[in-house]
Amino acid sequence: MGFTDFVSDAGLATLNSWLTTRSYIVGHAPSQADVACYKTFKDSPTPAKYPHVYRWYKHISSYTSEFSSLPGDPSKAYTTYGPEKSELTLNPAKAPAAAEEDDDDVDLFGSDDEEEDAAAVKLREERLAEYKKKKEGKTKPAAKSIVTLDVKPWDDETDMKELEAAVRGIEMDGLVWGASKLVAVGFGIKKLQINLVVEDDKVSLDELQAKIEEAEDHVQSTDVAAMQKL
Repeated sequence: MGFTDFVSDAGLATLNSWLTTRSYIVGHAPSQADVACYKTFKDSPTPAKYPHVYRWYKHISSYTSEFSSLPGDPSKAYTTYGPEKSELTLNPAKAPAAAEEDDDDVDLFGSDDEEEDAAAVKLREERLAEYKKKKEGKTKPAAKSIVTLDVKPWDDETDMKELEAAVRGIEMDGLVWGASKLVAVGFGIKKLQINLVVEDDKVSLDELQAKIEEAEDHVQSTDVAAMQKL
């Protein structure tokens, strides 16, 4: 179905949910999909209410001068992107009827067929207890991901050594910095591309990117270039 609008709370909530695990509308780099969606906004989204939309909006704003050269089909409308199914009620007048239909399907009293035999319940509980006992003492390894971050400076005069030092100076439980390199992006500007390993339960990439972007004198924006589970 795609996005419906970016004006209503429901439409913005759908976009915020979509961007929770994504840096761009589609793919791993800015494209005409981002341009189409970006151009529908008249004002910057509220960061407190829609943090992921605000992060995306701020990042795409840095590419406004490059909009015409970004890959993709500029003729496509923003409604062609987004989730295949939408939970938004497109015709509110039909909502009460749907609710009434759902009520008709509810069995308030249940039936004898749904009652569980006491012996079956006891057997299930015994099996669950046995399974739990087997699992005791076994520590599940922490889920980890290897991530490649792009850190974009303001201009070609930014001291990239100081920028990298600011990035590596960030310490978080479950975060390990890896190798890095400078990658040319054009006009004499180079971005820092740095690898890191994170424990998924301990490190939020959104929080980490926010910490990096606090170095406002050096960092214009950050982006997840690649991510893979270990």
